[in-house]
Amino acid sequence: MSLADSLTDHGGRKAGWSAILIIAGAGTVSAFQVGKVPMALSTIQDDLGLSLALASWLISAFAVVGAGFGTPIGLAVDRVGARRMVVGGLLLQALGSGLGGMAGGTGPLILSRVVEGLGFVSVLVAAPTIIFATVSAELRDRAIAVWATVMPVGMTAVMLSAPLFAYLEWRGFWMLNAAILLAYGLIFAASIPARKAHGHDQNITEQLTRVVAAPGPWALAALFAAFSAAFFAIFGFLPTLLAEQFGLSQNLASAVAAISVAASGLGNLVSGVLLSAGRRPAHILTAGFLAMTVFGFGVLAAGLTWPFVAGFAVLFSFMAGLIPVVLMGCVPKLAPRPDLVGATMGFAIQGNNVGMLAGPATAGGLAAGFGWGSVAIAVAAVSIAAIALAWTILTDKA
Repeated sequence: MSLADSLTDHGGRKAGWSAILIIAGAGTVSAFQVGKVPMALSTIQDDLGLSLALASWLISAFAVVGAGFGTPIGLAVDRVGARRMVVGGLLLQALGSGLGGMAGGTGPLILSRVVEGLGFVSVLVAAPTIIFATVSAELRDRAIAVWATVMPVGMTAVMLSAPLFAYLEWRGFWMLNAAILLAYGLIFAASIPARKAHGHDQNITEQLTRVVAAPGPWALAALFAAFSAAFFAIFGFLPTLLAEQFGLSQNLASAVAAISVAASGLGNLVSGVLLSAGRRPAHILTAGFLAMTVFGFGVLAAGLTWPFVAGFAVLFSFMAGLIPVVLMGCVPKLAPRPDLVGATMGFAIQGNNVGMLAGPATAGGLAAGFGWGSVAIAVAAVSIAAIALAWTILTDKA
């Protein structure tokens, strides 16, 4: 039984744009939970007396569970249904955000981010599998491009809410996010039809073995990890960097970061156009990772004034936006079997979460010990390694 068979309704109807946008909305409100921490980092540091290195774990802890459980969540899609996984993921994030708003210390706050991370990865694994399985072939590429924009759109929206954040303070803002997630979970459950899951007749051990033994899922996971590590090494700290080094207000620093992150959404759409025009995935990935190397130095190590730093951040984000659309499009091609697309997606997202975990934590430690220039060097090293991997694997399969 293929993933498509397990998700398509009995009438064979395919999802249209209304369903695609509702699915993307689940990713967008989940992305709020990524964007809220960089905006609030300085405030939380002051409130709880955290060092930069320790505060960086508020970003990285979000990905701890996702880094370990992306593949099992992908396998669970066939057994319990993608719709249930998305709704459950939204509710888990609501719980985590609510607990975070009530946290009285560092430990409970980091634990709440782990709960949010479990919900986040559930949405990011399950929602794309609905698109792969239920969207018609003529809409699928555009639907994937729309899905790829959920991170920049969500992060931009939450960063632009800095005035609301200032009014509610960080605890109130966490509670607001909990309410939004709870409400959207109910909307999603009411709007996306339930489909019978047939994965209970699959041998999970055999499925997992096939995924782990195949080179394609490993390549995707590594490339997702490289992308997210490099991206969040910079954007996890950009508002803090702008405030500390250039004296920008929190509102202005968050607005600059929001505009920069929004540029990656445009990059997502451009990537979809390039793929539709027949450009090779490896070429697009090379351009994206090379640009991250160059523009990363402009943001962190060139000693420029803040308007130039902001400009390089926009360019960095735009070119980085080329990458996830290519990787998402490669998931069905690099899956060992058609019925393992969900597990392959989970494996890839697991790599993405490893990058989200390692990138900010490493960047925070490097910046504290050696300065921001060392972070630029690390971003360059990761990006060059990703280019080499893309040419080794993707040129043969995608």
